[in-house]
Amino acid sequence: MAQRRSRGPGREHNDRVRLVTAIVIDGREIARASRARTAERVAAFTVANGYAPGLATILVGSDPASAVYVSNKRKAAAEAGLVDVHHHLSGDAAHEDVADLIDRLGGDSRVAGILLQLPLPANLDKSALIDRIVPKKDVDGLTARNQGRLARGEPGLRPCTPAGVIELLDSARVKVEGASATVIGRSDLVGHPAAELLLRRGATVTIAHSRTRDLPAVASQADILVVAAGIPGLVGADHIKKGAAVIDVGIHRTATGLSGDVRFDEAASVAGWITPVPGGVGPMTIATLLANTIAAAESAAKDLANRGIQ
Repeated sequence: MAQRRSRGPGREHNDRVRLVTAIVIDGREIARASRARTAERVAAFTVANGYAPGLATILVGSDPASAVYVSNKRKAAAEAGLVDVHHHLSGDAAHEDVADLIDRLGGDSRVAGILLQLPLPANLDKSALIDRIVPKKDVDGLTARNQGRLARGEPGLRPCTPAGVIELLDSARVKVEGASATVIGRSDLVGHPAAELLLRRGATVTIAHSRTRDLPAVASQADILVVAAGIPGLVGADHIKKGAAVIDVGIHRTATGLSGDVRFDEAASVAGWITPVPGGVGPMTIATLLANTIAAAESAAKDLANRGIQ
């Protein structure tokens, strides 16, 4: 079952104890199920085509958080049966060197997906390098081509975190069609694509952000609230409509551990559904990355078969 109810006591707020009564959406469990489905598809692909598809990861520099994220992605890819194709470049790598590597991976038929870990060192042109990735191998869904396809409602690889948000809502049986949805955050990585995906599913969507005038009044009208502002503890009970689904995309390292953009205990006393941090959106990002990779491999194999190439 992809959801559970927590009844433990929350923190004190407004001089009284709030209880966590929302259904907590278990992203770890939902991600495990998704990864199991991906592993089955990878195994079937390998038998049908005689090789396992590869996921290429590119890490530039020595940012500790990026190194951890890439390591987790590589481990998950290997567990799913994908071939790990990793490249670690120094922080002073030239733009041309990174671009050449992306081009080589783009021409390798055994590489189904290419992931360029962000952020990049300041000397590199992020947008130019992302758009260097072949759109059919853009498993992060960040190229201008794939973002344009999303905006036009055309088929294409979708950004991992926003797609994971939709899967969490679906798994919790939160009705998206006809719902009022607010996305707090306007980044190209999460905010905008999350809004587009919700819109395509029939929600009425508002995009807000940290500078929105009277943010609590705006946010508290939403049946679905996706919080991706990157500000620790930005959202509390006064931002949330009674019974709303609250998806917390934020993740921050604090002295007491990991926390999100949402003040969990306080919000969970009002919300109908809520994702925890950790254990909510984070696992879905990697699960969706793996699903995108096998989807890219299957699409490439189909294209070759249609052209009569074995």
